[in-house]
Amino acid sequence: MASQPACTVEFRVRYSETDQMGIVYHANYLPWCEIGRTELIRQLWKSYADVEKEGIMLAVSDASLRYHLAARYDDLIRVEARLEQVRSRAVTFGYTVWRVDEDGGTKKLATASTSLIAIDRSGSTRTLPPNLVDAFRTALGNG
Repeated sequence: MASQPACTVEFRVRYSETDQMGIVYHANYLPWCEIGRTELIRQLWKSYADVEKEGIMLAVSDASLRYHLAARYDDLIRVEARLEQVRSRAVTFGYTVWRVDEDGGTKKLATASTSLIAIDRSGSTRTLPPNLVDAFRTALGNG
């Protein structure tokens, strides 16, 4: 079985992402996943901005997130986004969010998954472009 195509991005927690307790507010983890996902799409096919210019939108149809540890202001965060599945109208991504410690070690903060469905500008479902499906299936090793 081929390994899942992955992309890793790193950034620091911004003060605005924390709550009154100094902990990253839970809703900020999904945008972090989006950062990883859009970079992975760019690596495997093209920028998401170019995808939308072609009239293709990828709407999140399902999202799940499990928290393991808290992140705090100025922590170095690493998000690993993985392509898990591609179908004719939908694609599924998995994510692991890590804190990178000063010694280079990591602690798992969250795991997540999103499924996205292809829609057109009117919001109607549509099939994914064949060249996107081919690129993603090739990356998964079943293209």
